[in-house]
Amino acid sequence: MNLKLKLFFLATITLIFSCKNEPKPENINSTDKATVKKNKYAKGFEITDFNDYKILSIRNPWPKAEKTYKFALIQKDMLSKFTLNKNEFDGFLTIPIEKIVVTSTTHIPALELLEIEESLIGFPGTDYVSSEKTRVRINNGNIRELGKNEGINTEVLLELKPDVVVGFGVDGNNKTFETIKNSGIPVIYNGDWVEDSPLAKAEWIKFFGVLYDKEKEADSIFNQIESDYLEAKETASIIKNKPTVLSGAMHKDVWYLPSGTSPEAQLLNDANVNYLWSDTSGSGSLALSFESVFEKGKNADLWLSPSYYSSFEALGKANEHYTKFDAFKNRNIFTFANTTGETGGVLYYELGTARPDLVLKDLIKICHPELLKDYIPHFFKPLQ
Repeated sequence: MNLKLKLFFLATITLIFSCKNEPKPENINSTDKATVKKNKYAKGFEITDFNDYKILSIRNPWPKAEKTYKFALIQKDMLSKFTLNKNEFDGFLTIPIEKIVVTSTTHIPALELLEIEESLIGFPGTDYVSSEKTRVRINNGNIRELGKNEGINTEVLLELKPDVVVGFGVDGNNKTFETIKNSGIPVIYNGDWVEDSPLAKAEWIKFFGVLYDKEKEADSIFNQIESDYLEAKETASIIKNKPTVLSGAMHKDVWYLPSGTSPEAQLLNDANVNYLWSDTSGSGSLALSFESVFEKGKNADLWLSPSYYSSFEALGKANEHYTKFDAFKNRNIFTFANTTGETGGVLYYELGTARPDLVLKDLIKICHPELLKDYIPHFFKPLQ
């Protein structure tokens, strides 16, 4: 055997054995042994830990959603060990996330609480953002304007190349999100708004925690929010005389106010007040006539959240019948509409979901002034 043939033979043998010894990528599937991390309140997402990777499952991201969305989350240094069964999952992400686009102001507080707000690179409708910290980044050009949520500027978004887009939807029919997904950028729906209790909504910080490999931090933050909420609820429970409460206002010919089973009504119940529609039920707001609301609420002690009206003058001009309520006559109307960011975004709509403990304390302070003596309301102010 000549030298060239020997060298060829040895190279071939080496290649064969090296291929045999090279570990094959492991196929990810949901039948592997795993630990499911149980949420205390939230029903819309679930985290399953397989040690080497995790699965984030999203169910009910909008009312009556039929599909559960599954995403495989893999550490960057573990990528080479796995292959994705595309029939099993809706996408996969490498964690921790480095660049993100979110589409609701309710998503921003979780990023700030986890101290990862610098990963936010784009948002549709930046004028709605109230947070001072995030507004600085917007003003400095670190967060790009992406247009409207219903029609995101996909050209700018694709230029930014985020690792993931966190969306929300009312029915799952969003052509823009489909375009983004087809470009190779994962879109994960956040369904915090569908949850049926204040603490369930707040627990979605754990959704962001797993994306950033900050699960322990997310757990700690939520546990503190829960503890503060339950402590405030206990403080209010000692009150014997409950003020009667009216809520909402007219839109055209319909008065919208929270149903008795809504998260807003639960906050009022936990603040230990007599919400006059607490015996009603429904997944959304109640839609009532002015006459039925006036009959039940004309003598209410307090009137909360009178739609977008910012002053007694504006409220009276909108409908003179508003002036006939005792709460109007006695100047006992409180609103969150006047607590805004520098560009007009309402802080309650942004932070209220993530911090129900602050919302509850606001309500307790308004409805029971003798409690929480040193507390200054965060969202609600007397109508001007």
